Amino acid sequence: MKGQRLVLASNNPGKARELSRMLGERGFEILPQSEFNTREAEETAGTFVENALIKARNAAATSGLPTLADDSGLCVDALEGAPGVRSARYAGAGASDRDNVDKLLKALEGLPEEERSARFVCLMVLLRHPLDPLPLIAQGEWHGRIALAPSGEDGFGYDPVFLPDGMDRSAAELDPAEKNRLSHRGKALRQLIEAL
Repeated sequence: MKGQRLVLASNNPGKARELSRMLGERGFEILPQSEFNTREAEETAGTFVENALIKARNAAATSGLPTLADDSGLCVDALEGAPGVRSARYAGAGASDRDNVDKLLKALEGLPEEERSARFVCLMVLLRHPLDPLPLIAQGEWHGRIALAPSGEDGFGYDPVFLPDGMDRSAAELDPAEKNRLSHRGKALRQLIEAL
């Protein structure tokens, strides 16, 4: 599929930048779903993989092209996996990244760093067409812990408070190439490319 055009089933600019950079290096042309007037799919499922499939089917139906979608989020052990599939809406519909981070830090208030283990999870799917009965599915995880306070200017979402295992810098303090090599999204994408 190298040289193939893929529709990205997302309106998240941070996610689009990351995936376009990683896939562009491998010869794929990434088209945002907005080019096809695709409305954002409603993520109604309780799992990452089901939500990714909902998004991919929605964008594939309007574009008619192979479509890549992911559903990803932050799972914090002390919060029984929350915010999980609701990571982007943790502080409510229309919440900003900062709102979500603030709610997370408040929920973990008083917990020492050693009890703030967490992982980013990414479930990525590729549909060749809207009714593809055998989508390619890949999963990546990035383990770490939640910092006591945000740091760093790069990245998006919870990156400023996520300290990857073995590091004292947040995901928002890593350069894009290093982050893509280590991240849940990078791992899932490499797995997907191998499957292609």
